[in-house]
Amino acid sequence: MARIKGALATRKRRNKVLKAAKGYYGAKSKLFKTAKQAVMKSGNYAYIGRKQRKRDFRRLWITRISAAAKINGMNYSTFINGLKKAGVTLNRKMLAEIAARDLESFAALADQAKAAL
Repeated sequence: MARIKGALATRKRRNKVLKAAKGYYGAKSKLFKTAKQAVMKSGNYAYIGRKQRKRDFRRLWITRISAAAKINGMNYSTFINGLKKAGVTLNRKMLAEIAARDLESFAALADQAKAAL
């Protein structure tokens, strides 16, 4: 039985890595060995970034809510505590949108939170 050579599979694998490294600087986009390292590292960065994006957005939402709550004479923690006691179940993303786009509605929520405390 003849020996099966892996040229086709090897070329496909290498081309897949080089395609993923397209646009990288210098040898990272041309040479397989450095491209493979760069693609592996960028994959790690992408994985970590998907986790960090959730943290970053939550931090942004809390900052926006806090700023709007201060305008209405409360700090963030008392505002959130008041909303919970009032039975308002809006998540931070929606609260941040309301705080950024519709201050009158946010003021009404702040009044509800104050009344519940």
